[in-house]
Amino acid sequence: MRSEVQAFVADGPLPDVEASEKEIERRERQLAAVSPPVTSEEAAALAACFGPDDCYGLAWTLVHLIETAPGPVPRISDPGPDAGDWAGVLRARWGGDRGLAAI
Repeated sequence: MRSEVQAFVADGPLPDVEASEKEIERRERQLAAVSPPVTSEEAAALAACFGPDDCYGLAWTLVHLIETAPGPVPRISDPGPDAGDWAGVLRARWGGDRGLAAI
């Protein structure tokens, strides 16, 4: 796994919209440092990094990055009904609940 992915994953899930601007920008820089395509292993690790909401669009960036991986889509914990449109897109693109594991 590339060091950029390891650094992003090590910081855990994306923060919610209540996070400081500095924190949002830091996570945005981390995510931008990961060049696509990602490996299946990297996609699975990144899939654990969704937060409770769209984090000012960073969840969408994460979705698109994960989609660059070859092979099957990693299972992602269902973020719940308040996560935003990105979670619905994941459900639609990845076969309903097949790609999302219930919390």
